[in-house]
Amino acid sequence: MADNATTAIKAGADDARSYWLDEGRAAGGFIKQVDYAANSRGVDPLFEGIKIVDCDTHFTEPQDLWTANAPAGLKDKMPHVKRIDGADRWYIGDKDFGSIGGNVIDKDHNKLLGRLAFQNYDQIIPGSYSVKPRLAEMDAMGVWAQICFQNGGVTQAGSLVALNDEQLAISVVKVFNDACADRMNDSGGRINCMGTLPYWHKDTLNQEMRRIVDLGVRGVVLPDRPERLSEGYIGRDGKISPFWEEVFDICNATGTPINFHLNGSLDANSAIWDNLGFDQRLPIHALIHHVGCGATMSNMMVSGILDKYPNLKIGLIESGAGWVPFWLEAMEHQLNEFRTTENRGLKMRPKEYFKKHFWVTFWFESFAPKHMLDEIGVDRLLFETDFPHPTSLYPGVQDKLVEIMGGHDYETRKRVLERNAVELYSLKF
Repeated sequence: MADNATTAIKAGADDARSYWLDEGRAAGGFIKQVDYAANSRGVDPLFEGIKIVDCDTHFTEPQDLWTANAPAGLKDKMPHVKRIDGADRWYIGDKDFGSIGGNVIDKDHNKLLGRLAFQNYDQIIPGSYSVKPRLAEMDAMGVWAQICFQNGGVTQAGSLVALNDEQLAISVVKVFNDACADRMNDSGGRINCMGTLPYWHKDTLNQEMRRIVDLGVRGVVLPDRPERLSEGYIGRDGKISPFWEEVFDICNATGTPINFHLNGSLDANSAIWDNLGFDQRLPIHALIHHVGCGATMSNMMVSGILDKYPNLKIGLIESGAGWVPFWLEAMEHQLNEFRTTENRGLKMRPKEYFKKHFWVTFWFESFAPKHMLDEIGVDRLLFETDFPHPTSLYPGVQDKLVEIMGGHDYETRKRVLERNAVELYSLKF
């Protein structure tokens, strides 16, 4: 491989525009009628006294997020929404920055199946993009707090860099992170959006990381393959890249968790047969991305990063959990056979790294949270709904939890549904 070569697919100007496939937002799909009254009963008696934390949701960026909060002189340049053929899309200047993200819950609480999203803000539930309605939905579903990630693609770093306007690009990131802090404060700590960073420039990266911590934002999202845009976490000399050292230092010292969300380190398209249709490809895409979480976890384990930064906390989000025991068992075997631990001077084994540094999430699964807690670790498992995305649990959150957690004792329920998230994200309530 050439000196400057990488196996990562390079970030580009079209990343934001293609973040949500147009095919998945076309008109149509199937509307699943929801009995909202039956499902909006709040917390089931089985979980009385437990403040349930939903560790993977998405907060749709409000239409005026950037224009209403623009720095002086930048309002006309900031991201704004245009409606084109009935579909709302983000634009910066004349650059298409893609759809408003995955929103499959409509204003009547019904759910769209077979598509990634409704087309515009007029169709979707206000709880997707507004704090007070969001809190009302959380109360109805019996959820006390949420960890939220971005929904649209406006903050996609490749597209921001391609603007060739550093001040504008940094301002887009800062307004997003300010909004994370504002929602947390406005909700009394119940809505906790994860921050983003300007991954392309070391000095501004570190400045914004420090500012996120000062704002009190409860976590940050890092790229699974930073080589797509800047430098990898490990340099050509096999040591931790100076580009990322301060970010790791800050997270290690402050307890700010790193999040890898529905890992994209693997090119799902390369594994999917040609000529399959949209509804055939997307389920496979999701499964491959779950496997990608295992890949990024393994990269961290063998890199030496976790030895240098022993207090790093890492959330593998929208990851699923049932793969963990197999993956760790396989890692243990492979590292034995290749003498990786001895060759690289690693201080711990994969199972030990996992127990100390990593958390995983479940939502659709039944078997793993019912029968594999001992193998995964009762203190390593987080609950999520993925609201308001496709495949989210909405609205039957409590029914699902009764089914999955009902066979566990009260302390296990509280540990999985509340305490793990409190410890990972340093939540206060």
